[in-house]
Amino acid sequence: MASAQSVEAAPQALDEAAVDGAAAELITVTGSRIVRDGYDAPTPVSVVSTKELKAEAPANISDFVNTLPAVRGSTTAASTNGSLSNGAAGINSVNLRALGAARTLVLFDGQRSVASTTTGSVDVNTFPQALIQRVEVVTGGASSAYGSDAVSGVVNFILNKEFTGFAAEYEYGVTTYGDGPNHKFSGTVGKPFAEGRGHIIASVEHFTQEGIQSIDRDWNDSGYFLANNPAYSAAACRDTLASTLCVNEFLIGSGIGTGQFTPGGLVSTGPLRGTYFGSVNPATGKATVNQLNFGTTSGQWMVGGDLDITTEGHSGSATLLPSEKRTSAFGRLSYEFSPAFELFGQFAYSKYNGESFYQQTPTTGVTIQRDNAFLPDSVRAAMVTNNLSSIQIGTSNIFLPPQGSDNTREVFRYVAGANGEFGIMGKEWKWDAYYQLGKTKTSELLTNAWNIARMANATDAVVAQAGNVGGYAAGTIVCRINVDTNATNNDSACVPLNRIGTNGASQAAIDYVLYNGLQPLRKQELKQEVAAFNFSTNDLFNTWAGPVSLAFGGEYRKESVTGSVDDLFRPRVANGVTTGTWIYGNYLPTVGAYDVKEGYIETIIPIMSGMDFNGAVRVTDYSTSGTVTTWKAGLTWQITDDVKFRSTVSRDIRAPNLSELFAPGTGRTNTVNVPQPNGSIAANQFNESTVGNPDLKPEVAKTLGFGFVVTPEFIPGFAMSVDYYKIDLTGSIDSLTAQTLTDQCYLQQIATACTAISTTGGRGVTTPGLAVTSIEIKPTNFVSLETSGLDLEASYRREIGPGNFTLRALASHAIELTTDNGVTLNTNAAGQNTGALPSWTYRFTAAYEFNSGFSIQGVARGVSGGVYNNNYIVCSTDCPLSTADNRTVNLNSIPGAFFFDMNASYNFEVAGVKTQAFLSVRNLTNKDPVLVGNGPTGNNTPAYPQTNRALYDVLGRVFRMGVRIKM
Repeated sequence: MASAQSVEAAPQALDEAAVDGAAAELITVTGSRIVRDGYDAPTPVSVVSTKELKAEAPANISDFVNTLPAVRGSTTAASTNGSLSNGAAGINSVNLRALGAARTLVLFDGQRSVASTTTGSVDVNTFPQALIQRVEVVTGGASSAYGSDAVSGVVNFILNKEFTGFAAEYEYGVTTYGDGPNHKFSGTVGKPFAEGRGHIIASVEHFTQEGIQSIDRDWNDSGYFLANNPAYSAAACRDTLASTLCVNEFLIGSGIGTGQFTPGGLVSTGPLRGTYFGSVNPATGKATVNQLNFGTTSGQWMVGGDLDITTEGHSGSATLLPSEKRTSAFGRLSYEFSPAFELFGQFAYSKYNGESFYQQTPTTGVTIQRDNAFLPDSVRAAMVTNNLSSIQIGTSNIFLPPQGSDNTREVFRYVAGANGEFGIMGKEWKWDAYYQLGKTKTSELLTNAWNIARMANATDAVVAQAGNVGGYAAGTIVCRINVDTNATNNDSACVPLNRIGTNGASQAAIDYVLYNGLQPLRKQELKQEVAAFNFSTNDLFNTWAGPVSLAFGGEYRKESVTGSVDDLFRPRVANGVTTGTWIYGNYLPTVGAYDVKEGYIETIIPIMSGMDFNGAVRVTDYSTSGTVTTWKAGLTWQITDDVKFRSTVSRDIRAPNLSELFAPGTGRTNTVNVPQPNGSIAANQFNESTVGNPDLKPEVAKTLGFGFVVTPEFIPGFAMSVDYYKIDLTGSIDSLTAQTLTDQCYLQQIATACTAISTTGGRGVTTPGLAVTSIEIKPTNFVSLETSGLDLEASYRREIGPGNFTLRALASHAIELTTDNGVTLNTNAAGQNTGALPSWTYRFTAAYEFNSGFSIQGVARGVSGGVYNNNYIVCSTDCPLSTADNRTVNLNSIPGAFFFDMNASYNFEVAGVKTQAFLSVRNLTNKDPVLVGNGPTGNNTPAYPQTNRALYDVLGRVFRMGVRIKM
């Protein structure tokens, strides 16, 4: 993006982010360590000013940053509600180019910040938002300047260190449906002292939000999914008979839902298939018995039939917007003893608490014995008739609240440093040094998760017979374990649970399976220590074209994590197989550490008038993987007064994070589609165990970028840039998904994939027909990525009539994002609107500021249409055989969308206090999101939004309003 876009100075009435003339002469451009008058770096930089941030008044700063076209695939508190077992629920990360948040370096005022998770994600909401002067987004590799992680770019949140006075702000937000209300208050104070040599600033912020804990939107009611087509037969596609039709394997459309469970329980196999249980009659204690009208089924999916019955209580049960509380405080004190030595100290504290729900978790394959005390008599009789000793039911466990998380994170950041300017041998030098200690303390608590053993014990309820070994009164309903002949399995606390029907569970039984309020909990502490120094001069020596600039420095960094988990909440690991003890969580503490030592040198060498060369080299030594070198070579050339050319070639890296190195094997419960011997699909519930790999090496990226900046003199106030980028990433750290491993093992007979899978027969025993029980996920350096595209930016500012008119346009075009794992067919994610990288992403802004103090701004943002998967084959009745690499599907298109926002503000004074009232309306037309068929795996899929919330607005029209004061 264009560095031609300058930082706009907002009205001084309220915005102290405007840089005074003297300070503006020397600019440190993110992506370079050199401070130089008027220098434009060869790497594109896009700037978001405080003025733009305040105009849209986002509930959190990440909501705005994520609308920038180059920022794709970021996680938000709203999109991480399903991140239970990894503790990432509530994180607001930044992801450039959809290459992953781990490959985007997030800085606070040019310095690293401690991560909020072991995956290295920095929650940008931990920064003091009221003191953010601007946000600089570098869309290019910058490892030679900042070290690891800056593969796709850098997002730098610049601190306003010179804030003076007092400012306060109150904001209120709510959707057009009256839900999701939130409040935000901030107060900031700054004051110079000692005749301006010292300066102190402090800021506090508090934010609360009432969550939308289910997807209560009409657009989510159509049953729009990507499902396994019940009409598909691989055998029919293999034969050569003209009379045999080969249809598409995947079916996308509405009128689709689950066919494996109902709220009160459904018998989905055997002679009693279709029997489902309704409400419980209080007089008899038994549920009503009904017969389901099945549609056509495959795996977990059903097309048509009684979908209103099977999906009730489960569809849309995930959180749309989390409940949140966020409090932060920031302080900074600086004192200049002399121009050569200024000392400063900073402290930041942030506390986040977020509550969200994953889904109303279903369970399939629940065994109900014929002597179960809660079984309706008619069903028991039918079992006798059919010689059945037990049946298996699927239930959404409607008697329990949805399962979710209640995470708390505290982030502490301490910084002490110094800087100054000095002269030596006739040369002026700048220097700075600092030490940072950052700590993140997490409390990862689940809600409404059940203990698997207790659920099984309570479900198996029987009527006590006279003279039973447990001493219970005859006719009492008890847990079988307490009256059987095995005295070692007794649990006197066990309370029988009626899972047959929608409303038969007693509170005592619910409390028992939820372990009387004890829920999976993991406490972790991440620690980051950084010590760094930098020196730079703009006048090392002179060449025929001007002075040579030089910067050099060094850095030491240590990252570590420790944690604790009570044995009650841990999974059991035996013979390489991880078995969960809870439906979710199954936490293990992550413990590990590594350190980094690095040094760099950077220079700018004038080649001729208007042309500069920028080069840098950094040598980095990791305690876990050894030494690696990164570098960059860039060129800027002012061809004419109107046209500037820029180009960069760089070698960048990303080192493995704490999770990739040291993950202990925490379990995660989900479902996977397993091909069966008869050609059908079985949705097996399994435990996914993710482990670390201490032998990982850093990823290596080669980045090429070039473009033009045009500032035509014949159009005053206009600037435009066009930049091309290409990133080739080798040795990428990645893991195959559970479904991919399953497909590779069962469909492609890849032996290495089978070794990661455990079934009822044991680890690696993948005989067709055996149920999958556990899959191990382990990262390795086995993937290559190639991505390329175009970034465009244009701006225009002119005084028209009684005010100023401003236009700004940003667009990104993704040409490719190709993944090569060396095993399966290459995939290109560019233009796949099921992911995070559409072919085109846009953001257009038009604003007018009246001299009277009134401002109005319109924003149009959106994405182009795309496909589900670039490797899909569209067909209906004359299809080729569907394969794991090239699935056949009935349609492969997803429409694009434009969303419109409107912002307005008015500046005025009240008793000498500068005041601004503002209103922001997001999604002005209340446009529904485009329906996107998610699937076919995951029992949580029907619970989630039937769209892609990474691309399309899901809340509807959102109002934000408030007032700001400045004294």
